[in-house]
Amino acid sequence: MPFITQTAIGKRAQLSVFGDDYPTEDGTCVRDYIHVVDLAKAHVMALTRLIDGSNKNNFEVFNIGTGKGSSVLEVIHTFEEVSGKKLNYKIVGRREGDVISAYADTNKANTVLGWKAKLNLKDALLSAWKWENK
Repeated sequence: MPFITQTAIGKRAQLSVFGDDYPTEDGTCVRDYIHVVDLAKAHVMALTRLIDGSNKNNFEVFNIGTGKGSSVLEVIHTFEEVSGKKLNYKIVGRREGDVISAYADTNKANTVLGWKAKLNLKDALLSAWKWENK
């Protein structure tokens, strides 16, 4: 996310997109992008559960995310839409070790914590852009 906003504001000359030949809808990697506010709320709910003694074990593990993957190009185009800024990006070779797709299975967080991400990709990108401009 910072690379996108830094490119848009001119701190970076160009954004590199690592690979466009993955077996995804547009050929770029897919990731789960969550708004930091949703992430913080999930942490508060998990800590509250721990403090209240509602936890089942000494520790519990929850996958936190939107549960929806977005491709790198989808994120770029969505950023351009919400910001009104055209990004200077270039498709470059794949990075060794990059996985095709990674996004959270949020079922346990939804049912046990009662938590669900409320903000979407547009919200996260617009918020990041506003922050970068400050």
